[in-house]
Amino acid sequence: MKFKAAVATALFLTCMTGEALAHFGMVIPSENILEPKKKTVQLDLSFSHPFEMIGMDLVTPKAFFMMAGDKKTDLLPGLKESKVMDHAAWTTEVAIKRPGVYTFVMEPTPYWEPAEDVSIIHYTKTMIAAFGDDQGWDKPVGIATEIVPLTRPFGNYAGNSFSGQVLLNGEPVPGAEVEVELYNKDKKFTAPSDYHVTQVVKADENGVFTFACPQSGWWGFAALNEADYTIKNPDGEEKGVELGAVLWTYLDEYK
Repeated sequence: MKFKAAVATALFLTCMTGEALAHFGMVIPSENILEPKKKTVQLDLSFSHPFEMIGMDLVTPKAFFMMAGDKKTDLLPGLKESKVMDHAAWTTEVAIKRPGVYTFVMEPTPYWEPAEDVSIIHYTKTMIAAFGDDQGWDKPVGIATEIVPLTRPFGNYAGNSFSGQVLLNGEPVPGAEVEVELYNKDKKFTAPSDYHVTQVVKADENGVFTFACPQSGWWGFAALNEADYTIKNPDGEEKGVELGAVLWTYLDEYK
């Protein structure tokens, strides 16, 4: 009984500190706008609490690919092991040869979260614009769940509002709850309360949300929904699945 009470207390304290509240799949490129003199982009894949800079291990993703128009390129074979926030992560360098908007998508291996009694799958994407092209950024990729940007996801300033539409199985999600965090990479900021770590905005009846980003940097948007299927946890029990549609976009500061 004392052991069970201790476990319950530990889980409660973990939730109170925010560490169990907001997981984010992360696909962060070295830049989200490529000029003609730069022909490659580095991408880092990880799983974390980005504002608090608390990392978790990301095992080999189930899928990682790039979309350019209708062309899909498998990038999974090129991933190399790395570290992000002192935890297992992945990195790769991708050659960009022609103008276009490039969407990078990661489907992770399901992550079992005992504190929430669910497996987590965050379909994570980000976009970069190359060599002056800006067409096609508002097109769905067609994955299980995703956030389709309604604000062009590059060339934005801190303070701009950002809008997106949450889709699940290709359909809008009315009233979707979207969690928002800044990637606090240099630990420049501290939050006045746990509520400020992960901010929350609700989508309208068409799954559309808007959020104003007050600081420059990478901002992550995660819309969470329950899957209509279960998968087995490490003990072989059928458990629910949290599907996350995650989108990362960068906002620049005025110079």
